[in-house]
Order: sequence, then C-alpha cells, then structure tokens
Amino acid sequence: MTLTAHDVIVRPIISEKSMDESGRGKYTFEVHGDATKIQVKAAVEELFKVQVTAVNVLTTKAKEKRRGTKRGRITGWTTPWRKAIVTLAAGQKIEFFEGV
Repeated sequence: MTLTAHDVIVRPIISEKSMDESGRGKYTFEVHGDATKIQVKAAVEELFKVQVTAVNVLTTKAKEKRRGTKRGRITGWTTPWRKAIVTLAAGQKIEFFEGV
C-alpha cells in the first residue's frame, strides 16, 4: 500500500504534554494505522523540511466507555489509533507548533 506524506500524517496532537515536549525537539502526531517508522520519518521531513533523528510509534488500544442515560446504561468502545513521537535534530523546530 502506497501512502503519500499527507496520508501518513493525520493530524498533530495538541495536548499539554506534547506542547511541553515540543520545547525539547519532540513532536507528536496521529499517523495512519499502517504507517511504519520509516514512512513517518520521510513524511515529516517532506512536509516540514526538517531533519528527523528518531521516531517512536505506539498504538493506543480501544477502551470500553460507559455512560448512563434516563433509559439505562450505554456501553461502547473508543477507536484505536496510532501515535508517533518524532525527535528532530538539535536546533531544528516545526513552526506550526510555535504559535499554539
């Protein structure tokens, strides 16, 4: 399966922890479920014109969620998704994260 750079990187993860890590040169992205570390590295380098030194990839598992309504309890599952933490070379940064 051939994925383009825009297919590999789904969206950036904007959270308190990921914003704290961005100051140290680590950026977090949601990536395609079938994307490999090599594809993620190539996509980030192509899209943001930076040099990537390391890529860590993990898959979050689906969790059961329960909520109550007037008619009873409803159970469901969250969607599993894949996350990549990308480390850039010293002195490089992604401008997209700077304004957030």
